[in-house]
Amino acid sequence: MSLETATDEVIKQNLEQFLIVLSVSLSVATVSRIFSWFRQIPYTLLLVIVGLGLAFVDIRLINLSPELILEIFLPPLLFEASWNTRWRDLKANWLPVSLFAVVGVIISIFGVGVALRELTTLPLVTALLVGASVSSTDPVAVVALFRDIGAPKRLTVLMEGESLFNDGVAVVAFVLLVEVPLGAHGLSIRDTIIAVCSVVGIGVGIGCLIGFGISYLTQRLDLPLVEQSLTLIAAYGAYILTENLGGSGVIGVVTAGLILGNFGSRIGMTPRTRLLVTEFWEFLAFFVNSIVFLLIGDQIRLSTLTDNLGLIFIAIFAVVAVRLVAIFALASFSNLFAEKPIDIKEKIILWWGGLRGSVSIALALSVPTIFPGRQELIEIVFGVVLFTLLFQGLTIRWLLSKLDLIGDQPLRQSYSELVARQLALKRVLTYLENLKKDADGNSDLHRLERELITEQLISVQEEIKKLNSEYPQLQLLTTEYLKETLLDIEADTYAELIRAGRLTTNVSPVLQEILSKNHKL
Repeated sequence: MSLETATDEVIKQNLEQFLIVLSVSLSVATVSRIFSWFRQIPYTLLLVIVGLGLAFVDIRLINLSPELILEIFLPPLLFEASWNTRWRDLKANWLPVSLFAVVGVIISIFGVGVALRELTTLPLVTALLVGASVSSTDPVAVVALFRDIGAPKRLTVLMEGESLFNDGVAVVAFVLLVEVPLGAHGLSIRDTIIAVCSVVGIGVGIGCLIGFGISYLTQRLDLPLVEQSLTLIAAYGAYILTENLGGSGVIGVVTAGLILGNFGSRIGMTPRTRLLVTEFWEFLAFFVNSIVFLLIGDQIRLSTLTDNLGLIFIAIFAVVAVRLVAIFALASFSNLFAEKPIDIKEKIILWWGGLRGSVSIALALSVPTIFPGRQELIEIVFGVVLFTLLFQGLTIRWLLSKLDLIGDQPLRQSYSELVARQLALKRVLTYLENLKKDADGNSDLHRLERELITEQLISVQEEIKKLNSEYPQLQLLTTEYLKETLLDIEADTYAELIRAGRLTTNVSPVLQEILSKNHKL
């Protein structure tokens, strides 16, 4: 057999195995969203279990190098999260988010690292690497649950904001630590601070360059598929370019995603294009999460996992305890300065809802094979992720219920649908009122349609009135809709003027400040 034929056969075999794994992962993820019983379990946990099952039957993913694992899976996960993050929500909660994402990660790395070093035989660097791997939270399962049951919006903002930025801090720390035993540099505090500032600065710079550059291009295009492709280029381009220039690819992707999601999509994309791009990234993140959690089945040996149960239990205890201290201490400090304090119930949910997931697994799998203690590190991280998904993930709903933080999401959803239907029917009536008689003079048909639609509109309005009288708190929802609509109108107006060439730069919004003052009054 020639070398070329053998290579083709290997590629074919790997491709077939990959397609099988892909089909299984998407099937599991889809089934978990369709059937109500499965929705009680985080679909990422189901994927981990299936991944272990695939390892038993020797169906494995294509072997990827550690560098490729990060380059393939991290950019879409990070970009999707940053694209969907509202800057005004982050701005309103910048202090607690910054504390959780930066100081919280540092506390987690050293807290977990020192605990493992003192209570086990792990070397200090390996223990710190475990701390860095599990210091990044993954809110996928928790935030989905928050939205389903109508938990307070601020909890979702805090959880997503922390996850968005602690990914960057954790990855920077992880990359610096993994180079220590490989001889790249030592643990000098001065050198570490310089290295961190350098990689973060380069990441922010490249992210801004790509984010504003792509925003400029989308401003001059009205091609949804092209603009969608440009966001994909931005995600991977920011990561690869920043890494090659010695910066943090994670910081670069997050910066580019925030700019495109909050600035570029406003000035350069129509509402329809924004919706298409958002749906595209939601699917891509869903797809990547499905694959990442199956990768673990290719790396974990259950026999050695059992042998390291002691290490795993110590790591779990350290992770939970350190996060408890970090959340309560940092939230209390934030309350001294924040306009809206984080109450004790929210602190408890932020503590218990700190699940670990795809980023932690990707970091652990990215450790070079020559790194001493690599297998132990992977197994410890896997054990911590499995615990947070299985135990914490399955009990967070119960905890929200006990703390009386479950909202009236079904009621709010019904009310929102009625409001949307009322708006649609009013627009249809306006169109019919302005419609001229057709060539056949069929005005009777138009009159009949108006009467039917008017009857339906009256019925919807009566339902809205009834809900408002029975549940006065829904009036606040109407106020929220009005505020969001006003802010969107202002942003879209500036974007329209920029596209028309009547403005050269984006104008700072003023409604946010005006509405905030009115709310205080």
